Amino acid sequence: MADFQINKGIGRTVEFKGLKAQYLFIFAGGLLGLFIAVVILYMIGINQYICLTLGLISAGVLIWKTFALNTKYGEHGLMKVSARKRHPQYISRNHTVLSLINFQNQSR
Repeated sequence: MADFQINKGIGRTVEFKGLKAQYLFIFAGGLLGLFIAVVILYMIGINQYICLTLGLISAGVLIWKTFALNTKYGEHGLMKVSARKRHPQYISRNHTVLSLINFQNQSR
């Protein structure tokens, strides 16, 4: 009879080497984008050592910043920060009470 290992991570977030949730996708997408950029630069005719140096430095910065964001904001913190930026600081109303009453009377 075969023994199968049970996946005990059901309902938990995706994690790889400490990167959680959206940071993992930012990391993978960034590395894929950098790879495509280096290939395009090489195909254009730029020296291969310049392409590789630029790619390695960019990949290092991407890895460093992704892990820094993961440490600073945590699993859901980056989404909370982006939501906070979209939320207005205050609500302003430039209409007087009479203009609002007239607007309601005109709509009837």
